Amino acid sequence: QLQLVESGGGLVQPGGSLRLSCTASGFRLGDYAVGWFRQAPGKEREGVSCISSSGGSTDYADSVKGRFTISRDYAKNTVYLQMNSLKPEDTAIYYCAADSIPVQDICAMRSRYWGQGTQVTVSS
Repeated sequence: QLQLVESGGGLVQPGGSLRLSCTASGFRLGDYAVGWFRQAPGKEREGVSCISSSGGSTDYADSVKGRFTISRDYAKNTVYLQMNSLKPEDTAIYYCAADSIPVQDICAMRSRYWGQGTQVTVSS
């Protein structure tokens, strides 16, 4: 059974950092492109960052460029989202998604496989 589990969310002050993890079970995540998405209360889900299966191609939303970094650890079957200089507007539930499709399709939220999400709250 293919499963994605996000972790690492929490409460952090503005300017702080968090590292989210997306760990796969039941399949080799390294064969899949992966994306991070978020949904704030009352808003639609939006793309945050995507990474190709090789790790050679990444993409970021303009709102997080220069602050967030996506990476993958093939040995741990995990993709990370390092989030620095966090702002209150980054508050949302963060989801990861994966599929054996081109990374641009992952970014377009066309993945079949999604995690349950992890809450990130940025507040003083």
